[in-house]
Amino acid sequence: MTQLLKIDNLTCRYDEQDVIAGLSLSLNEGDIGCLLGPSGCGKSTILRAIAGFHPVSGGSISLQNNIISSETHNVVPEKRPVGMVFQDYALFPHMTIAQNVGYGLHKLSSQKRKEKVAEMLTLVNLSDLANRYPHELSGGQQQRVSLARAMAPEPSLILLDEPFSNLDVELRKRLSLDIRDILKSLNMTAILVTHDQHEAFAMCDQIGVIKDGIIQQWDTPYNLYHEPVNRFVASFVGQGCFIKGKLISHESFETDLGVIEGNRAYNWEAGSGVDILIRPDDIVFDPSASLSCKIISKTFAGTSTLYRLELKSGAVIEGLFPSHQDLYIGDQININLAADHLIAFQWSEPSSKTSQ
Repeated sequence: MTQLLKIDNLTCRYDEQDVIAGLSLSLNEGDIGCLLGPSGCGKSTILRAIAGFHPVSGGSISLQNNIISSETHNVVPEKRPVGMVFQDYALFPHMTIAQNVGYGLHKLSSQKRKEKVAEMLTLVNLSDLANRYPHELSGGQQQRVSLARAMAPEPSLILLDEPFSNLDVELRKRLSLDIRDILKSLNMTAILVTHDQHEAFAMCDQIGVIKDGIIQQWDTPYNLYHEPVNRFVASFVGQGCFIKGKLISHESFETDLGVIEGNRAYNWEAGSGVDILIRPDDIVFDPSASLSCKIISKTFAGTSTLYRLELKSGAVIEGLFPSHQDLYIGDQININLAADHLIAFQWSEPSSKTSQ
């Protein structure tokens, strides 16, 4: 595949303070990437640097093998083949929807511009609203207009800055899938900035988990969930708990869940203390199993229910079971562990419950 975007050792500053430090990543043509992390981690600064709205203090940003940002070279934003979709839509209130979409097409003839606007509005399923004004549209419709306007000039890269954060949960879920389909249908390359991992997993091919301006892991959604490289990624992506254990051999651990054998070898000394990541989908409800635990809380989620389970040792784990298995708080149940991916970290800091 052809590499479209390359960020090499990027550093960005605010008031002489590094907010991005030595960040590197690449994105292939036609892929949708994501910058995922908590508020204040620097992800929007990266997007602004790509767009040309924030200066680069070190390293470089290249698009289609051409440097667009470095300490000594900066292509102004309007000269970059980049489209941007903002969190607040940023539509012109005095212009019709058609005029908003056609705003960046001044170089085209009147007829070509009209044809392009019609094509974009058809693509985002808003053809019948061309003569309306932004205030007459719903939030989801306004965001579709914003996307159509960004795509109309046929940029090499689309940047999406928290584009669904003003929408309700169901609408943002539906719209994120719709926008992925639209981008994929045009083979357009895009980068999404979000703090919502479910949104990132639904839309993106590659995700960079960011903490304090540094990418902790740039990988596929599957690998981020099953192969996290450190505790932060393990805690930030997905749900789960750490349980304490002790290394018996390079591939097995003694834990409160019994002896666990993994699918990888750890080159630590026998007896080493470890924390082992247990995801809710690693736990299987099995009345015939010998391992017993008590349900201490439950969260219904439609097709499934998330249970917090207390082992006899007092350790707490989580299990995700089909919702038709309606179990009750206080029940003693039996479980098995079915973990294909065993992730362990040596003791170096207090273990913690994962969130999200």
